[in-house]
Amino acid sequence: MNHSERRKKGLIYNPTEFYLEQCKLRDKLSEYNRIPCIEVEKRMAMLKELFAEVGHRCLIESPVYSSWGCKNIHLGNGVYCNQGVTFLDDNDIFIGDGVLIGPNTVISTAGHTISTKYRDAPKGIVHNFALPVTIGNNVWIGANVTILPGVTVGDNSVIGAGSVVSKDIPANSVVRGNPCRVVREISERDDEYYYKNHTIDIDAE
Repeated sequence: MNHSERRKKGLIYNPTEFYLEQCKLRDKLSEYNRIPCIEVEKRMAMLKELFAEVGHRCLIESPVYSSWGCKNIHLGNGVYCNQGVTFLDDNDIFIGDGVLIGPNTVISTAGHTISTKYRDAPKGIVHNFALPVTIGNNVWIGANVTILPGVTVGDNSVIGAGSVVSKDIPANSVVRGNPCRVVREISERDDEYYYKNHTIDIDAE
């Protein structure tokens, strides 16, 4: 089994095998980051070149960073990604419809072994692993959130700013903290109040 197959299967692999390929993909992503925001059509066309899949009405603000130039990221419809988001997409990242991603968030599929036997860089020994991340539909991820390898986030959930998500998140939950924990379930009250005791005074379109 080669290192590419090992990476996709979530097994330990040698990342140095892919360095030149990653450099080319990152350079292309840098081109996207330099396109002015006002050039919407040009940016959208390049998103379709960069990402594995891009749905309708996606907006990815610059700068966006990725270890594989977004090659392994699958976007649903209506995904919004704020500035400074980092994707460590050594394995697949699946993002559902209507997902909102706050600034400076990190979504990582990649990690290293704890044992220094397999990560002794001075000796040229570097091993990674990469596990897919799945984010369901209509998830809101606050600013500065970190989502770790292998995590699945259920539909409609809200992840509070600054959280570190190391375990699966159930659907319809408000979660926050380090490590991230369920605070409460989303309820009918959330149809009346948008923040603490601030009432919603418009109808959903």
